[in-house]
Amino acid sequence: MASLAASISSCFHGENLLSSSCSSLFSRTSLNFSQSISGSGFTGRKQFVVFAKRLSGLEESMRIRREREQKTTTPIKRRIPLRRLKVSPRLPVPDNIPKPPYVSSKLLPEIASEFQIHDEEGIACMRAACGLAARVLEYAGTLVRPSVTTNEIDKAVHQMIIDAGAYPSPLGYGGFPKSVCTSVNECMCHGIPDSRQLQDGDIINIDVTVYLNGYHGDTSKTFFCGNVDDATKRLVKVTEECLERGIAVCKDGALFRKIGKRISEHAEKFGYGVVDRFVGHGVGTVFHSEPLIFHHRNEKPGSMVEGQTFTIEPILTLGTTECITWEDNWTTLTKDGSPAAQFEHTILITRTGAEILTKC
Repeated sequence: MASLAASISSCFHGENLLSSSCSSLFSRTSLNFSQSISGSGFTGRKQFVVFAKRLSGLEESMRIRREREQKTTTPIKRRIPLRRLKVSPRLPVPDNIPKPPYVSSKLLPEIASEFQIHDEEGIACMRAACGLAARVLEYAGTLVRPSVTTNEIDKAVHQMIIDAGAYPSPLGYGGFPKSVCTSVNECMCHGIPDSRQLQDGDIINIDVTVYLNGYHGDTSKTFFCGNVDDATKRLVKVTEECLERGIAVCKDGALFRKIGKRISEHAEKFGYGVVDRFVGHGVGTVFHSEPLIFHHRNEKPGSMVEGQTFTIEPILTLGTTECITWEDNWTTLTKDGSPAAQFEHTILITRTGAEILTKC
């Protein structure tokens, strides 16, 4: 808030003086003052008229928007911090379903160095895997409501994937014990489903990857559970917009670093942090490969190639982008407990743009 000594013109440049001073300027075209003048035996009154500067249309609309948001925005609901509850045993997968090679080891696989660029047959397989992942994610979202546990979501997702003759890619990846990642509220990513019931006002990112006919399709979305406060809703909306803007710059020959630039520019307009610890990645016959896709501003080299597939998956936060990871070596939370949101698509680079493969 500006001091009382500030110039009255500050009202027209976004500074918040006393409301009574500013509102009088907004509601009148002029202000009248009287001042007594005396001297040499003469006493009279001189009239002064001060004309208020009119707001431009843009400034006026911004003022109205701020007032409306102040009236309608509900405060962020204080939530009980997340803690690990009971994790149920790993679910079985029928022997006839092909499994990725990492399932036989608990070691975290290396990031493959080769880009994943596909011929027509490979692109058809990617479309099939990504299409299934998108349908599974859409179904998982219908399960989100208060009292449902993340373990129940995992079980339903697991069943849908194996019914389709596919393998849930996260299961057994570096020892990950579940078929889907469920990241609630302050969890940035890699949340392990457990017995915690979703609460009214929660947000939850569900990250689905399927392995179908030797190809991985990877996607995620943040869902609302019940009545979510306006500030968190806005975070989720802007995160999805950031993903869309990142995809919009993609095409054959485009620089990878443009993705991070475009995402950061949009997030910064709203004061949100862009998490730099977690990245997008090449995906195809291998779950994680080069190129690594940075969502923040960066100067990394490299250009996109027609036929290439990779994910873009920005994480935005209401507070700090610093994080802490639980002893399970997976579940990662914002250090200050502020909400985080994430969206992800697998895309195919074309000559003129990008095809989003993980759309229903």
